[in-house]
Amino acid sequence: MGSFDLMLGVIALLIVVGGFIYTYRVGRRSNSSQGGEMDSVISEKVQDHYVLRNPIFLAYLVAAVLILIFIGYAALSL
Repeated sequence: MGSFDLMLGVIALLIVVGGFIYTYRVGRRSNSSQGGEMDSVISEKVQDHYVLRNPIFLAYLVAAVLILIFIGYAALSL
């Protein structure tokens, strides 16, 4: 694995982590700033595990795992 591939992997990982943090902050801010009544009732399971039930966070998790698998495969295939 060349240094260019390693740099691209690190940059991709930083983008995924930065996107995850940004999405988490926006989600927390919009959740706390909502006033008034909600449109529908949210189930207790989703309220208890709002991060795990959010498809955006799951997409970030899958992307991070795939990037790590690719980096590991590229490192071991030398």
